[in-house]
Amino acid sequence: MKRIGVLISGGGTNLQALIDGTLSGVIPGEIAVVISNRKNAFGLERAKKHTIPALYIGKGNFPEQELADAELEKILKEHAVDVIVLAGYLNILSPRLIDTYRNRIINVHPSLIPAYSGMGFYGIKVHEAVIENKEDFSGATVHFVDEGTDTGGIIVQEKVRVTSEDTPQTLAAKVLKVEHRLLVETTTKLCTGNL
Repeated sequence: MKRIGVLISGGGTNLQALIDGTLSGVIPGEIAVVISNRKNAFGLERAKKHTIPALYIGKGNFPEQELADAELEKILKEHAVDVIVLAGYLNILSPRLIDTYRNRIINVHPSLIPAYSGMGFYGIKVHEAVIENKEDFSGATVHFVDEGTDTGGIIVQEKVRVTSEDTPQTLAAKVLKVEHRLLVETTTKLCTGNL
């Protein structure tokens, strides 16, 4: 059974989908640790509720990026993490960590990469840009993490229709449902070696 490290920055609804997936037995793994780069991320509370170790590693306790990177690597090693899932994690991983976990780190992104991805495109900003540009479709992408921002190999994508009634918030809600499903499916494959 694979040990999963989940990195978050916010509310943790993708994390909750992963917790539910492991508890139901859909994902053949266990969440070994949840780490947030934001101290007040609600996702940490979600983890604690399920007695999953929940830690904060950010500018508040590690002002220097090199020290934060080293601590992150140390914690993942201490918890014997096999695979890493970025579930709304708004920070860049160190090249060393990416190299250590090559092809074992996945990320979910709320657009059809390469559209609306890379630096500056995250969260509601993605959906605002999609609406502003009057796109017919948006969607979600799960991809491997490499040294670039949202540039790793695409594993799966799914389209979501954008209607004239959509606001950034309603589009975010539609895309999030797809994110949850794709992330659980992909994490399952990652844990069974089927990616």
